[in-house]
Amino acid sequence: MTSAPERSFVTTHVLDSAVGAPAAGVGVVLEGREGAGWVEIAVGTTDENGRIEALGPARLASGTYRLTFAVGPYYASRGTATFYPEVSVMCQIDGRQPHYHVPLLLSPFAYSTYRGS
Repeated sequence: MTSAPERSFVTTHVLDSAVGAPAAGVGVVLEGREGAGWVEIAVGTTDENGRIEALGPARLASGTYRLTFAVGPYYASRGTATFYPEVSVMCQIDGRQPHYHVPLLLSPFAYSTYRGS
C-alpha cells in the first residue's frame, strides 16, 4: 500500500473557469526571494484535479515567495489563445502559520487568486 504524498507548506489549485473544470497539466514553480533575486524551491505540475499538494518543503521561513504558473502551454495544448503566457503570484508568508493555499482561477483573458485554506 502506498501512502499519499505529504502536504507541503504551500499548495495550489488551478481551476479553468472558462470551461468550469480543473486545469490539469499546468506547470508551477515556487521561488523565494533572496536579496534582489529569486531562488527556485520546487517545481510541480497540477494533477487531474488541478491540484499540487506536494510543492516544496513542509515548512518555509517567513519571507516573500512567488508562484509562477505556465498557463501558455496549458492553453496551447487545448488550441486556445490566451493573453497570459504565465501568471506570477507573489505573496508574503509567515512561517509561523500552519499552511498556505494559493488557488488560481483562470480563463484565457483573465485570472484571479486569493489566499485559500
